[in-house]
Amino acid sequence: MIENNDKGVNKSVINWYPGHMAKTKKEIIEDIKLVDIVIEILDSRIPLSSQNPDILEIIKNKPRIIILNKADLADKEQNKLWVEYFKKKGIKAILTNCETGEGINETINEIEKTTLEKREKDIEKGRNGRKIKAIVLGIPNVGKSSFINKVSKNKNAMVANKPGVTRKKQWIRINDKIDLLDTAGILWPKINDNNVGVNLSFVGTIKDDILPITEIAYELLKFLLCHYRKNVIERYKLTKEYIEDTLSQDNPENVNIYEIMQKIGEKRGCIISRRRNR
Repeated sequence: MIENNDKGVNKSVINWYPGHMAKTKKEIIEDIKLVDIVIEILDSRIPLSSQNPDILEIIKNKPRIIILNKADLADKEQNKLWVEYFKKKGIKAILTNCETGEGINETINEIEKTTLEKREKDIEKGRNGRKIKAIVLGIPNVGKSSFINKVSKNKNAMVANKPGVTRKKQWIRINDKIDLLDTAGILWPKINDNNVGVNLSFVGTIKDDILPITEIAYELLKFLLCHYRKNVIERYKLTKEYIEDTLSQDNPENVNIYEIMQKIGEKRGCIISRRRNR
């Protein structure tokens, strides 16, 4: 299973914990008491890095389903490995794509299946018709709002390709059996693991002004050239020969990778094309 493990960006601790996140965490601790099941949304590209370590402490013994969202953006083979990884830990993980609806029906079925025993006990106690209450948790920008909109078949939740859009909690009806509580995304107060911080920056969870964007771009390209070189070549219309020739130059690694960054910038029209004298 692949997540970026390179040591690159020189920033050992990331402190980014806006006031609303601290408030949201306190609210979630109280809301957990009201729900039957937790739906934890992770980014399928970086499942471990996008998992808030505070979540386990917050949810305690509540049943949990993990949603590996944005599965269409991740490596399909890696997706299968991550599903198996969580299965071995006794946790059901479901791959979802909120564009196509992949995994949405499976999620609804799993919520009903996981809470069946509790609902049967409620019926025995005369609590007929009580709806399943689920809470959706996850860090910013993992696609919680897109997931909720897809699973509820409406657009109750605000969506944007940037972190921190959802600020207020809201109950959303899924069907005649399930209500979901949408919550704002929360990070943990200090990100001590440099690799986790870099991975979160790769997928847009940490805002661009927190870490140096050029260094983040460099680290991402380095990772992609190592693990997904063919995709880089196809995406930016480069050639295999150009990549291999550039990386084999007798320069420090960062110089060669930066050279490829410059070339990609030219291809995308972000910088003026340079004349090369070689």
